[in-house]
Amino acid sequence: MDRRELAAFLRSRRERITPADVGLPAGPRRRTPGLRREEAAQLAFISTEYYTRIEQARGPRPSREVRQSILDLLHRLPQAAAIVTSAAFEVIAWNDLAAALMEDFSALPRRDRNLVRRVFLGPHPQGRRLYGVSDADAFARTSAQRLRATAARYPDDPEVTDLVAELLAGSEEFTRLWASHDVSAEPTLCKTFPHPLVGPVTVNCDVLDITDRDQQVVIYTAAPGSPSEEALRLLSVIGTQRMDVSR
Repeated sequence: MDRRELAAFLRSRRERITPADVGLPAGPRRRTPGLRREEAAQLAFISTEYYTRIEQARGPRPSREVRQSILDLLHRLPQAAAIVTSAAFEVIAWNDLAAALMEDFSALPRRDRNLVRRVFLGPHPQGRRLYGVSDADAFARTSAQRLRATAARYPDDPEVTDLVAELLAGSEEFTRLWASHDVSAEPTLCKTFPHPLVGPVTVNCDVLDITDRDQQVVIYTAAPGSPSEEALRLLSVIGTQRMDVSR
C-alpha cells in the first residue's frame, strides 16, 4: 500500500466523519468538521504520534498489525460500504453495509463470491448486469483486463488458471475482452446501485491496493448531505432484508 496514497485516503476519510458518527463526544472548541487525529488514532488503537506520521506519509512503512488496525477502522466507518477482494476478484471480506448495498456474501458459497465470475457467467435477474450497477460495462472491461494482469503474475496458480479457462469456455464477451490483451484500465470513481429497498444509491468509489497481499480494499461512500447518503444510513439500519415484490 503506497504511503502517500494511504495518507491522502485516511485524511479524506477522517475529515468526512463526525465524532457522533463513531460514538465519540464532540467536545468544546472543535475547529475541524471531522475527526481529530487523536480520535482516529484512538479508533485504530494506535498512538496519536504514530497515526500522525502515517497520515503525513512520514517515517517507516506501517507494520502489518498497524495496517490491519487501519483496515478495521475503515470497515467500522458509518455510511461506508467496504469489501476486500483478492487478485482474482474473490470477495474475501466485507462489512455489514456492503452486504446490504450489494448482497449478503455470507449466504453465498465461496465460488459465487467471485465478482468476475458473476459478471460474465451470471446469473443476473431479468438479464441485468451484476447488481444493475451503472458502470457495469466498464467494470466488465476492467475486471477482464485486471484478471489478465493477475494471470501474468501467477501463471502456475491453478485457482487463477482454472478461473480463466472457465470464463473463456463460458463467456463470448470475456473471450473478446481477453483477446484484446489490455492489461490496465482506469476504475470508475462514481457509480449508482439501483437498490430494491431504498432506490438508486450513487456512491464514490475509493480503492486502496494492499500490495504485499495483492488485495484491494474498495470503499463506497455517498456525498455528504445527499439523498444517497440518507439511503446508506437507512441501509445500515435495515440490513440485508429483501423486498417482497409479490405485494
